Amino acid sequence: MMLTGLMGWPVGHSKSPAMHNAAFRAAGVDGFYALLPVHPERVGEAVRGLRALGFRGANVTVPHKQAVIPHLDELTPVARAIGAVNTILVEEDGRLVGTNTDAWGFARDLEAQGLDLSALVGGALVLGAGGSARAVAYALASRRIPTHVLARRPEQVQALADALAPHLPRGDLIQPHPWSHLPDLALTVGLIVNCTPVGMTPHVDASPWPEDLSFRPGQALYDLVYNPPRTRLMAQAEAGGARAWNGLGMLVYQGARAWELWTGRPAPVEVMRAAVLGGSGV
Repeated sequence: MMLTGLMGWPVGHSKSPAMHNAAFRAAGVDGFYALLPVHPERVGEAVRGLRALGFRGANVTVPHKQAVIPHLDELTPVARAIGAVNTILVEEDGRLVGTNTDAWGFARDLEAQGLDLSALVGGALVLGAGGSARAVAYALASRRIPTHVLARRPEQVQALADALAPHLPRGDLIQPHPWSHLPDLALTVGLIVNCTPVGMTPHVDASPWPEDLSFRPGQALYDLVYNPPRTRLMAQAEAGGARAWNGLGMLVYQGARAWELWTGRPAPVEVMRAAVLGGSGV
């Protein structure tokens, strides 16, 4: 049996077991995906335990995406660039390889939604500077899209830009800004991506976007929040004539990419999506 799972603390709320186990069943693969709650003080033991217990790999979620890195044998270029691992692959020789499928999942979902990043006018605006923002900014800037990043803490935005710059085609593709620049930048960019948790259940009436700042037709909004399915921010974007999507597709595609790395087979994406939609929790 192919053993996989999710390492994090806590993990009980995750939809990943439903998604991955549905994929195993649909593809006829003898596999199982388990929840692996790992206390922050036991991360190293848990990572080494994947090899000892015969696991094929694991996903990694908060707060362990950086903590697992010292315990791995190798990082892929994308994981090294983003500075975080969300997927571990145990190779046949036992080597533990860390990668990151979040950036791929984000770009793949935009493509599935019909947004051509190569034709994006005005670049992109990323709200937030945490781990998910790093993955999104890398996905955009690695495709040579000028990417503006805003957050409440200027030092965090600068750290993101400095960390990603050596891994990009040009070091100036990511531009850090203070939050006060939001009104000016909102007028020029073609894509806005919310990488903050603002608007997530139960705070469904909240939005990171000022009420007096309008979106415009032709713009696109991608909100990484997917619970609720239609956030206050999405409603604001649609009221201004912009297209808007939530982050459910990114969740599904990043999981599908991990599943493909473990199994070597094409992932049954729609089966995985249906499993997530049929589950409960966040």
